[in-house]
Amino acid sequence: MNEIPQITTEELRNRLEAGEDLVLIDVREDEEVSFGMIPGALHIPMGDIPQRTDEISKDAEIVFICRSGARSQRVCEYLQQFGYKATNLSGGMIEWNDTL
Repeated sequence: MNEIPQITTEELRNRLEAGEDLVLIDVREDEEVSFGMIPGALHIPMGDIPQRTDEISKDAEIVFICRSGARSQRVCEYLQQFGYKATNLSGGMIEWNDTL
């Protein structure tokens, strides 16, 4: 398996501000996203990913997001084996919120 690409919160903010076309998918649970999500992110809980891959484009660069970066890393590892361009937000929403 290939190494999973990582993106920092600062890099993600810069790329979003530059208008780059990124797909953001938040894999946290419902109660977690109720506290806030990155604007424009799609919410697909980690446990739902295998049944909802038809909603995820294989052609797009996708950044997966969770609370700390651990669950989204596992989702990236899972999807990479099926040819998805999956990038993990290192530090997750903890770092995203800390850098506001």
